[in-house]
Amino acid sequence: MSPESERFEQTLRSHAEQNAHAIALWGDQVKLDYATLYAEVMDRRQHLRDEKVKVIALALDNGIDALLWDLAALFAGLTCLTLPPFFSAAQRQHCLEQSQAEWVIAGPELESELQAARYQRSGEYWRRTFSVPTRLPEGCAKLTFTSGTTGTPKGVCLGAESILRVARELSLASETTHVQHHLALLPLAVLLENLGCYAALYAGAMLSLPSHGTLGIQGASGVDVPRLLGCLASRAPESLILVPQLLLILVSAAEQRAFDPQALRFAAVGGARVAGELLQRAQRVGIPVYEGYGLSECASVVCLNRPGACRLGSVGRPLPHVEVRLADDGEVLIKGSTLLGYLGEAPFIDQWWPSGDLGEFDTDGFLYLKGRKKHQFVTSFGRNVNPEWVEAELTQRSQIAQAFVYGEAMPRNHALLWPHRPDCTDQQLAAAVAEANQALPDYARVHHWSRLDQPFTPANGLLTANGRPRREAIIDRYRVQLTESIAFEEPAS
Repeated sequence: MSPESERFEQTLRSHAEQNAHAIALWGDQVKLDYATLYAEVMDRRQHLRDEKVKVIALALDNGIDALLWDLAALFAGLTCLTLPPFFSAAQRQHCLEQSQAEWVIAGPELESELQAARYQRSGEYWRRTFSVPTRLPEGCAKLTFTSGTTGTPKGVCLGAESILRVARELSLASETTHVQHHLALLPLAVLLENLGCYAALYAGAMLSLPSHGTLGIQGASGVDVPRLLGCLASRAPESLILVPQLLLILVSAAEQRAFDPQALRFAAVGGARVAGELLQRAQRVGIPVYEGYGLSECASVVCLNRPGACRLGSVGRPLPHVEVRLADDGEVLIKGSTLLGYLGEAPFIDQWWPSGDLGEFDTDGFLYLKGRKKHQFVTSFGRNVNPEWVEAELTQRSQIAQAFVYGEAMPRNHALLWPHRPDCTDQQLAAAVAEANQALPDYARVHHWSRLDQPFTPANGLLTANGRPRREAIIDRYRVQLTESIAFEEPAS
């Protein structure tokens, strides 16, 4: 095992010996103490070693079982792939094929899907043999697929040293708040939450792992607000990791006295840009929110505001394990805890990772983000979307001649549409959008659309000479239409 893996295992063993009966994990119904947690992880680790598995894929809802297998794979030195619940069936199959996962542990709802992917049931697992050589770099402990800026997710290969160093720094960042109960809201397949769970275990805290059914969270963006608030009220966690849309739900509920944030000591928010007004509202209702910044290629968190070092509007200072500097054009460059490489590609050997984000530092070293170099946007649920991918799906339909999709920091994506024929009805456009949505995972789908009063052309400044949309010009001209749907997304109590 790597030194960081040994340190983490020794920490869990120490908790098991010194705080044997302290609750470590709290699922929907069951609670496990630290002694049982450690024994169960070691038993599963040995089982994986006996089976000589190299790559294991987890397609499980949040819960005790998912985390125990995740830890067992980590300490066994295997590659663990966690499949997000918001991926489409085609994306899941792509991930399994590319990773050559020999074992899949999944819920019964994926049975037909796994059979179609040539996996065979073996007890509670699914197995498949691959004859081609592995495409994984040496030492890959965690394989995390991006949510897909196009239809095909990209595999990020990370070593145990990188991910556990980040988890340890997250634990230290909230140490002064003395958090003793963390609740996982995001899927464990989201690297940020996965490492947040490790951080809670480093601290010897209780980790709540309610299923998403218990939480009222469906897919990438569906939330049953009363159910979510009820779960939080009954469990009273002291720390949470949030994407901006979940923060909005809690802030709105607190403003309506439907959520009491008194128990919260540390609420980290990241995954997408957070509006300054929302952070101010959070402070006014007593939610101790700390914005951060990270990316999968750098093992998640790079910068984080924290108690005693918090500046509204910034994403905080770099954590101690990384160095951050700016390129001549303002692009954020990161050194430390970088990926081993992308799956199937050459290893990453450079020192500095180009993030694609533009930023600037203030005189005290706090980083402020200024947008992205490329066109991809990030929804308020933290999902990356390349609009050109969605636009291509829309314009493949016979009714739609031009499409422009926008969703930056929004809970729902909005499309501007120009039909092929002037006699095309709104009902026909709606049917075309619905058809295109069937080919997309839910985080990339079009939830709202507006019919344009004129097409994009070079003459009106909305199209380049070679036919590409001038994205910033379109956003500036149609900002009201693109963002008007946000007013209807404010959650009710």
